[in-house]
Amino acid sequence: MIDLRARCARYFTYADLIECGDTWHRLRRDGDGVPNVPLRDESYEGIAALAATLLDPLVDHFGSVEITYGFAGPALTRHIARSIAPPLDQHAGSELNARGSLVCARRGQSCDLRVPGVDALTVAAWVRARLPFDRVYLYGLDRPLHLSHAPEAVGKVFAMCPGRRGAVPRDVTRRGADEIGAMFGAPGR
Repeated sequence: MIDLRARCARYFTYADLIECGDTWHRLRRDGDGVPNVPLRDESYEGIAALAATLLDPLVDHFGSVEITYGFAGPALTRHIARSIAPPLDQHAGSELNARGSLVCARRGQSCDLRVPGVDALTVAAWVRARLPFDRVYLYGLDRPLHLSHAPEAVGKVFAMCPGRRGAVPRDVTRRGADEIGAMFGAPGR
């Protein structure tokens, strides 16, 4: 078992990406903490790759990053109230489900984050132009964005737009910042 306080990148420990998020902190505060540690070495490797490849450069450029949601094992996932999609979102890293298959076939790791004082579209545009990411999901200009790293990074950007049954992902990989911003009600940049 890896020491969660060990560094996985220049600015981050494993704990920074495992012991984070509203649900994890609420459960810990209420005395109902759940085991939320990866069981597979590949998940730790995914956390380290995410931190070194994507998060460290964000800190170098913007100064700080707040992780709002990171690794989510099955015990933590059961306590998350909002809609999530473990088979798609990479928060489970390379963990296996009860049937012995990968929770998310893309492997890698994801986190949700915000950069204090910087809107999500600006952060996403910087990532898109400079880093080898797998997926970015934008939920709004003033909301955290979802960022993932995978062995086969595809560099896709999605805007999560309101739909009749919740948020609907729209592939905006080839669209400009003005067009994406307009989807969230932002004036031209």
